[in-house]
Amino acid sequence: MNSASTSAQTGAGRVTWQCACFNTRKAARAVTKFYDDILASSGLKSTQLTLLGAISISGPTRMSELADMLALDKTTLTRNVKLLQADGLIEVAAGADRRVRIVALTRTGTDVLELALPRWREAQRRLVEHLGEARWRRLIADLAEIDALES
Repeated sequence: MNSASTSAQTGAGRVTWQCACFNTRKAARAVTKFYDDILASSGLKSTQLTLLGAISISGPTRMSELADMLALDKTTLTRNVKLLQADGLIEVAAGADRRVRIVALTRTGTDVLELALPRWREAQRRLVEHLGEARWRRLIADLAEIDALES
């Protein structure tokens, strides 16, 4: 390997390891796995818990509003909604305009969410404990600031 090729690879590697996108996605995968492992006994994945939680907070809501709330594209949201609907955790109904879909928790969905919340709280507690309260609060604030880039 010549020195120009080695230099380019070293430079590319530096870009990768110092890239905010790469590191954020890598951290997101680690955090998702951490939460999924703790939530496993509930039968929910962290993505499902987030979706059920958002619906619980907002009440019956339009798919488009839910997509905006969760910063999900409509295709991803639709796929996740179909899985939860098939499990009987949510129901989807037509809105006043037939093009609008309204998503709501079922009684089963509410029960499953309630059973999963203690496990979620445990994941939260362990992550805050690992990072320390000040770093945790700073992380949440930094992530909110990064999220504002999209606006």
